Amino acid sequence: MMSRPALPPQDSRKTVVLIVATVAAFFAPFMGSAVNIALPSIGREFQMSAVLLGWLGTSYSLAAAIFLVPFGKIADIRGRKAVFGWGSLVFALSSLLAGAAFSPVVLLVSRVIQGIGSAMIFSTGVAMLIAAYPPNVRGKVLGINVSSTYIGLSLGPVLGGFLTQNLGWRSIFVILGVLGLVLAGIVVFFLHGEEAGARGERFDLAGAAALGASIVAVMLGLSRLPAWWGAILIAAGLAGLVGFARLESAVPNPVLDMSLFRRNPVFVFSNVAALINYSATTAVGFLLSLYLQYIKGLTPQKAGLVLLAQPIVMALLSPLAGRLSDRVEPRLLASSGMAISALGLFMMAFIGGGTSLTFIGAGLFILGFGFALFSSPNTNAVMSSVERRSYGVASAMLGTMRLTGQMLSMGVATLVFSLYLGSARIAPENHAQFLAAMRTAGLFFAGLCVLGVFASHGRGKLRPAGEGR
Repeated sequence: MMSRPALPPQDSRKTVVLIVATVAAFFAPFMGSAVNIALPSIGREFQMSAVLLGWLGTSYSLAAAIFLVPFGKIADIRGRKAVFGWGSLVFALSSLLAGAAFSPVVLLVSRVIQGIGSAMIFSTGVAMLIAAYPPNVRGKVLGINVSSTYIGLSLGPVLGGFLTQNLGWRSIFVILGVLGLVLAGIVVFFLHGEEAGARGERFDLAGAAALGASIVAVMLGLSRLPAWWGAILIAAGLAGLVGFARLESAVPNPVLDMSLFRRNPVFVFSNVAALINYSATTAVGFLLSLYLQYIKGLTPQKAGLVLLAQPIVMALLSPLAGRLSDRVEPRLLASSGMAISALGLFMMAFIGGGTSLTFIGAGLFILGFGFALFSSPNTNAVMSSVERRSYGVASAMLGTMRLTGQMLSMGVATLVFSLYLGSARIAPENHAQFLAAMRTAGLFFAGLCVLGVFASHGRGKLRPAGEGR
């Protein structure tokens, strides 16, 4: 029997890059959804208030948002493999620290460090993937990568609940820590060669600090709506971003190249489309979770099973959408996906107390289908619109749009609830107001997605006619 020939070094490296990027894509959504399930147990053990529990998620998101673009630039200068490997190690050690936390302060600090490690991973994972594969198959591998994200989102509540109930909440962080160590080991021992498209450039520390401060102000403001100081923080953050843009235009080697925004409509509109899409869809799971438990009377476990419809559809269809984006102009696929998402969101405007679970499941299916059709092609468009030297920054910018959109979505949901319910808890006597708030949110998010269709389509063509077919 003839032995199977060994893979050529280049093909072997591609496979390793795909494996590590795909495993990394699983981390954040799995951790987020699993930790959410564990929050009541964490709160009981440490006697933490609702505000402190909220900071377990916010501290992670803020740290990741601050460091995404700076580490993307550092990766372009120093090497993406090095930043990814160190990020995996930082994530692993901080996860183990969280699992061993003996006080709320230690747990919060570990979550901040986790956010920094995640920024190092997610600013480089997609960039490494794009650099390793030629343009004609990028959509395919990005589809696999995005599918891993939704698998993490799907398994998080299920495995998180199982682990919390049977092994305790600390087991979630321990398992993530072990996975992080394995990932770091794979990078060190099996991923050879280095990619640094902007080697030799100086790192713009002042620009990174200005961008980080502006992003923190915007995201904290969004999380504090509808309080008046939340609006002030958002305004201050937006003013800071304007100042940052002017500062970067005068720097020889900026942390974020402003020419990407002035001369690259595909990059600009693809990022805007991503921001709109995450802003319109993130809060849906939160809203429907409350609806299913308070209005329909389902247990948390049964509500979670209903909500699984959306991420499962995303996980199944994302690889197909990615392959299609190698042959069909990404703006057509992404714009179609945005329009389908708008339809799924518009269905929320018709939800009432007697709405069947079949109708809700159909809406989640449509929303998941639209998101899958949007996400992989849009990522392909962003990464393929920049030069090799800017892959890290482009990947990081897309991650920043995701985090900001998620915070904006939850800010809008909070604001709508405040307008209809004030500070009252959800109870049978105000179910009518709750349903009205849900319908208003659904209409707003659907309208946002309609605007997103124009942003997505307005990016222009990524390829000349006939290329990639």
